[in-house]
Amino acid sequence: MQSESLSLTPALKLFPGLKPPHKTLLFHQICVLVITFLAYASFHASRKPPSIVKSVLGPTVPSNETQVPILSSYDAGWPPFNETQGIHRLGELDLAFLTSYSIGMYLAGHVGDRIDLRLFLVFGMMGSGIFTILFGLGYWLDVHVLGFFVGVQIVCGLFQSIGWPCVVAVVGNWLGESKRGLIMGVWNSHTSVGNIIGSVVASGVLEFGWGWSFVVPGLLIILVGILVFLFLVVNPEDMGFVHPGMDIELSVDTENAEKLQKVESEEAKLIESDSSDSSTAIGFLEAWKLPGVAPFAFCLFFSKLVAYTFLYWLPFYIKHTAVAGVHISHKTAGLLSTIFDIGGVLGGITAGFISDLIEARAITSILFLFLSIPALALYRIFGSLSMLINIILMFLSGFLVNGPYSLITTAVAADLGTQNLNDPNSRALATVTAIIDGTGSVGAALGPLLAGYISTRGWNSVFFMLILSIFFAGLFLIRIARTEIREKLSGK
Repeated sequence: MQSESLSLTPALKLFPGLKPPHKTLLFHQICVLVITFLAYASFHASRKPPSIVKSVLGPTVPSNETQVPILSSYDAGWPPFNETQGIHRLGELDLAFLTSYSIGMYLAGHVGDRIDLRLFLVFGMMGSGIFTILFGLGYWLDVHVLGFFVGVQIVCGLFQSIGWPCVVAVVGNWLGESKRGLIMGVWNSHTSVGNIIGSVVASGVLEFGWGWSFVVPGLLIILVGILVFLFLVVNPEDMGFVHPGMDIELSVDTENAEKLQKVESEEAKLIESDSSDSSTAIGFLEAWKLPGVAPFAFCLFFSKLVAYTFLYWLPFYIKHTAVAGVHISHKTAGLLSTIFDIGGVLGGITAGFISDLIEARAITSILFLFLSIPALALYRIFGSLSMLINIILMFLSGFLVNGPYSLITTAVAADLGTQNLNDPNSRALATVTAIIDGTGSVGAALGPLLAGYISTRGWNSVFFMLILSIFFAGLFLIRIARTEIREKLSGK
């Protein structure tokens, strides 16, 4: 198994110095974190263009609240999205992508626990890049058929769904539980970093034609996919290291390694007493029954609904909402929306640090969720007063909204996927991750769609929907938080 895995990683052939004992476990852990960080950042960068080009594709006047003057030639929109129901069509476009993404997430997790994660991840990245580029080609091919754009988004969503279960499973393989919340909070900033990169790149090339806003991010994810193919090692055992949770490392082909394998083999036989093979991936329904999986999954449903509504509609909202009585350009709106993601980076890291410090994931998540309610209300009410106030409140909203979203999709998913029931075997990790994030992605699909319809009645209605969703997200974690509090009070 070991030699086979090494042969599947081309970089290890080209650079023998990367193998143990030349490089330590810590070195390879850092490499895995960096590679998977870049991989998922590129996924999100290629996912960001639709939100940037919304204000270019859609009608000039989005609702009965605003009357926006035409600022340039491409403000006329792009058929069929610039018609009376254009905003609805844009919301349906998001729905097409996110629905296939959420369905694909369940399938990807099931498959990811059973095949080579590196090759599966590369497959997803290449497909995502190709179909992101294909969407952009609609600009030069002068495509105005809604079915083309919907079809491309559906297939692209399926490829995009492969990314998350793969990267979380790989990182979960390489990290022990110590400081997992902080480490994965820092690592999960790839989501916001990818959004920022996608926003900057898509906004930067928008003036040359909206097609470039898709082509450049599409090429980016393909290039990073090549890096993943060359360098990513899925399991520490493939390099001759002991599982990180044991806090030791071994070189390849040593006598101790052989003894350790025998010990682990005997332990595995005990663990598999109720199953045919300890290395067999856990079933989909079994994973749902693991403690904490369902509550966190449904919490993420509402939390991700909010996060993805901002992901897909924030640049559009900024473009069509006057700040200090002035409407800003498409490019400036796209760049300004990155403030939300910058707040999200720090929010995810802070949530991870606090959850490690108090050893309570649910309490930390609820704290961030309920604080985000007044933050969103303040952003809607006072964000238009001045640019400075807008930036501060947007940053605060991103900080609080993305904190629990980041924590649940990383540290919580890794904790639940490697519970004692499955430890040291992590074959449930991709499945559990897919269940949690797949359920969250259903909410992510509904949020942008509802925003597209509700925004025609006014943005106050959209923000009310977001606040209500956050409230429900917190409710699902109350029972787990009470358990955590009781354990703290009892000194466990």
